[in-house]
Amino acid sequence: MLGVIGIIISLGLLMYLAYKGWSVIILAPLLALLAAAFAIFDGGSVHLLATYTESFMVNLANYVKNYFPIFLLGALFGKVMDDSGAAKSIAVFISEKIGKGKEIWAVVLSCAIITYGGVSLFVAAFAIYPIGAALFKEADIPKRLLPPAIALGAFTFTMTAIPGTPQIQNAIPMKYFGTDAFAAPILGIVAAVIMLLGGMFWLTSRLTKARALGEGYGEHGDSHLHGTDTTNLPSFTVSILPILFVLVGNFILSKQVFPNIDAAYLETDYKTTLTAVLGSWSLIISLIVGVLLAIGLNYKRFDDIRRCLREGVQGSFLAIMNTASEVGYGNVIKGLAAFSIVAAGMTSISANPLIGEAISSSVLAGITGSASGGLSIALETFSETFMARAAEQGISPEVLHRVASVACGGLDTLPHNGAVITLLGITGMTHKQCYANIGMCTVVIPTFAVIAIIILGSFGVV
Repeated sequence: MLGVIGIIISLGLLMYLAYKGWSVIILAPLLALLAAAFAIFDGGSVHLLATYTESFMVNLANYVKNYFPIFLLGALFGKVMDDSGAAKSIAVFISEKIGKGKEIWAVVLSCAIITYGGVSLFVAAFAIYPIGAALFKEADIPKRLLPPAIALGAFTFTMTAIPGTPQIQNAIPMKYFGTDAFAAPILGIVAAVIMLLGGMFWLTSRLTKARALGEGYGEHGDSHLHGTDTTNLPSFTVSILPILFVLVGNFILSKQVFPNIDAAYLETDYKTTLTAVLGSWSLIISLIVGVLLAIGLNYKRFDDIRRCLREGVQGSFLAIMNTASEVGYGNVIKGLAAFSIVAAGMTSISANPLIGEAISSSVLAGITGSASGGLSIALETFSETFMARAAEQGISPEVLHRVASVACGGLDTLPHNGAVITLLGITGMTHKQCYANIGMCTVVIPTFAVIAIIILGSFGVV
């Protein structure tokens, strides 16, 4: 019993202190050892130093080994697209084409296009905010609806649902299910439509209500924001090309090129299979081409290309270490005897593996405050169980991939989530002002999307 109490206290402190701004890199090992200490008092055979070096650090290192190239290249691509002005160019083009009266659509679609192309969620928020603030202010739309609009475009359907998205949440399941980034395209599109249209319905209904009450943009001390200087931005065509190359290249490599190569050497020399690495290889090469193309097309627009690349690299370190620390923490927790009670509960709720997978991915994402961290822990712990049950019921691994990916993007954005805290910091808003609408767009509606694709996937839709 003490072991279960220790896990609850540890998780509660992780969520609370992360919400208060403490570094997860510091918190994760300390709170993992706190839970382990409770297990000792509960009569378990746990050794704290060994738990740290042989469980926490080993799992942290394995996560870095598996996903660092994608984090690194994604951060570089996002930084290059930001510093070159390409991300802003896309946002300006969309806002001009959509026109007045559709400012929320302009913000959501701008975020969606650049994140679907591989730009990180954080870069999207930084790049779109000044433009979105100018649009909202001119249209007298309450500023409290701007963070939810950015979150809807960047943190939901392009992160987990649309087939081919290079975001890490869509890359993680490839390793466990032998799939690629385009797994279960019909389910992905269905989930994306539910999230996009559901979120837009919610935000537009909130706008209608606010205007009926006479609420406008408000006074927020951001009079210095005037959109963005468009005099030296690249054209929309030049800006969108690197994104198209990432998406098209990923598709061709994963569907046509790598499946047709002779990769027998992988089993004999590296103890792995082409199926296990195909998705990652395709994404890595596509992002490399995207980075090089974005630099080549915009070289003269960089003040200092070396500084840009250096900052991109540095940004990737913090991103992957935050997530890897949460993965290390989760693996310590899952190794404790008391966790077997939690695991049994999550896997025995239903005989349908899609339901168990969705619950475990979402709950662990909520606990860690990280979609990728929670997803990694869930699949590392339960993927073999889910695969075996899916095979018995004739459910495709592609369906497992898509359900896991979409599900991790639900409870991950609870108030302690790092992306939510960063977004509010960028926009100068508070949880009290914005979180109810953020939560509706990134937690509640995505949960309905998961339910929908579980039902469709159970009937064989891929």
